[in-house]
Amino acid sequence: MSEKTYKVVTNNPLIREALESSIAVSYYAEDSHRDLLERVRDLVHSGYRILTHPLAGSVKPWETPYRSVMITTDREDKTDMLSLEVIEQALFAIEKSETRPVLDEKVLKDFQLVDLSLIQSALPSAEAQGRH
Repeated sequence: MSEKTYKVVTNNPLIREALESSIAVSYYAEDSHRDLLERVRDLVHSGYRILTHPLAGSVKPWETPYRSVMITTDREDKTDMLSLEVIEQALFAIEKSETRPVLDEKVLKDFQLVDLSLIQSALPSAEAQGRH
């Protein structure tokens, strides 16, 4: 198996459980979805690029507490301006929305599954990109 050129930054326990054995996962259980995006923004500032949109899918940013973003595993010498713009726009979208607490375990599990599905659907293109 070749070395992966990407990793997933997440606060979703299902991502960690389902994917940690096959790809690099940086798991932050205590991060809110906003905290996680701020963490990704800091990584972008330090030279990582975003490979998946932080607000992917049809779930509204304020509806789910889970967020997963695929980024490069290697740092570059400069900040990728496109990645920075994308993460800043995602943070702005969350900032202007009102977070509604979700207390139902079944709904939380559904949000975890949606987030996992989004990352799994991005894996083939990440694999292809890593071969070039």
